[in-house]
This record gives sequence, C-alpha cells and structure tokens, in this order.
Amino acid sequence: MQFTIEQTLKEAKGSAIEMKNLTKRFGNFTAVDGLRLDIGWGEIFGLLGPNGAGKTTTVNMLSTLLDPTEGEATVAGHDVVKNANEVRKVIGLCPQQPAYFPYLTGRENIELFGQLFSLPSKLLNERIELLAKRVGMEDDIDRRASHYSGGMIRRVSTIMALIHNPSVALLDEPTVAMDPVSRRSVWDFIKELRSQDKTIILTTHYMEEAQELSDRVGIIDEGRLIELGPPQELIDKYEVEDLEEVFVLRTGKRLREGV
Repeated sequence: MQFTIEQTLKEAKGSAIEMKNLTKRFGNFTAVDGLRLDIGWGEIFGLLGPNGAGKTTTVNMLSTLLDPTEGEATVAGHDVVKNANEVRKVIGLCPQQPAYFPYLTGRENIELFGQLFSLPSKLLNERIELLAKRVGMEDDIDRRASHYSGGMIRRVSTIMALIHNPSVALLDEPTVAMDPVSRRSVWDFIKELRSQDKTIILTTHYMEEAQELSDRVGIIDEGRLIELGPPQELIDKYEVEDLEEVFVLRTGKRLREGV
C-alpha cells in the first residue's frame, strides 16, 4: 500500500526535471553557471563534481531551498520559484547535512516528518516498517538518534526523504559514512525506485556508486556542465577503465579530494 499525493504526473508531458540557464550567484561568486539539463521520468541521474563545484547548490535550487539568480527550473512541470509549494509536494530531499532531532528515536523522527505530509497513522507505520527493512534499519529504528552512527543517520534521512512516496527524489550524498553492506542495501533500494518510475538525482563522492546506479551522469566543475552521458559511453569515449578516470581527465581532480 502506497501513499499518492494528489497530482497528474502520469499525464504530465516533457521531462521530470528541466533546467534552463540555471544560475546562482553569491555576491561576486558564481556557484552554478548556466546549467541546461533535461532529466527524464524514471531516470537515475548522477550529478558529479569536485567539492565546491555547485552540486549541492543545484539540489537546493531544485528543492526550493534557494532561488536562482538567473534562469529557471521546473520539477514535474512546476516552476521552482513560481510554484514552490507544488514542487515540495512531489519531491523528497535527502540533504547533504541531515536534519533530525537527536533526542528522538529514528522512528519518531520519521513519524514527525510523515505527519507534515498528513500521512494517516496506519499507512505511516506501514511505510516506516517497509523502508526501514529496505535500508537495513529494522533492528535500530527504535533507538535514540543520538546513539546512531553517521551511516545510520544517512539511512534514516533517506527514509524521511521517501516516506511520502515522492515522484522525484533528490539524494545528496545519501550513502556517505555507510559501511559497504549498508551501502549495497541502499543501492538495491535506489534501483527499486527506478523500477517504480521515480526520477532520482544522486550526488555522490563514490565513483563506483555513480557508475553502478546512474543511467546518465553530468560532471560539473566551477558551476558549469563539462560532461554528460551514460557512464559506459563516457568510459568508451575516453578509452579508460572506469568513470573515475573520466572524472580525473575532465576535471584534473579526484572526486574525494578534500572529503
């Protein structure tokens, strides 16, 4: 049983996410510089770049946390500035810096977030049990969050982002600090979301993660899109072994620099 927000997404035409000359400046610093991207329904899109490249700023504009300086973006056909409330109804956000109450349990944090979307109690409890199992948190969901490891906090944040069954998920480094087993559980879960025709933007500092999960990747550096395409096509294009080598060739930097 799944919760569906009132919407007409199945009848929606065009891309799930569109960015046209999307730009964000902070004073004299340009964090995102004229991004033009179309991301399709049911696509996992890996947004890659070195630290400070503009990945999180882009996610924050798409999630309505920041207004663009120039250009525009739409999510499920809704303008992120003009129709911000409609955008918030159809997205789930796992932010780079998790927001949670350490004195509540994982379940209580998720319940609080689910109540903001007016989920009925029975359905909310069903969703918590389902998602906790999918990300490997079923044995720890009732522990106080202050006792969680960093990886557990990321898994709870992922559940919070998806508890209302959004059509578009913005996952900003969702598996950071996770052990390999937990990371694989989340990978499998993200693949399931694709099979449900959900659109996902994934930012990550793990190249194997981007290569494993993404239908396409976009590499940005200094706020500009410098490479775009399916991982294997980019690997073949540059005649290298993996996506990390593509990244190093195009940016001159290693993805984990400064992390």
